Amino acid sequence: QVQLVEFGGGLVQAGGSLRLSCAASGMIFSANAMGWYRQAPGKQRELVAGITKSSSTNYADSVKGRFTISRDNAKNTVYLQMNSLKPEDTAVYYCYAPIQWAWGPKDYWGQGTQVTVSS
Repeated sequence: QVQLVEFGGGLVQAGGSLRLSCAASGMIFSANAMGWYRQAPGKQRELVAGITKSSSTNYADSVKGRFTISRDNAKNTVYLQMNSLKPEDTAVYYCYAPIQWAWGPKDYWGQGTQVTVSS
């Protein structure tokens, strides 16, 4: 059973930093791309950052230069380092794993962690 558990959300002032972690289990972590999404109240869930199994990364334009996604395959964990946070970064952040099983693809999500940036 695949589980994604996020840690690290909280309340921070604008300009501050937070690091989110997502611990994965029940999957071959090193063989899988991972991602972070976020959803603000009244808005659609959006991709924040993604990282391939070979650690190539991509970012939403709104976070480029401020956020960094990384992974530690030895710990089955993906991270999102968030610097220079802005009030508009306030959202629930979700860890995401798209897995291709022998029987077909399935997307997995963590439970989400709240990030609140005060002005």
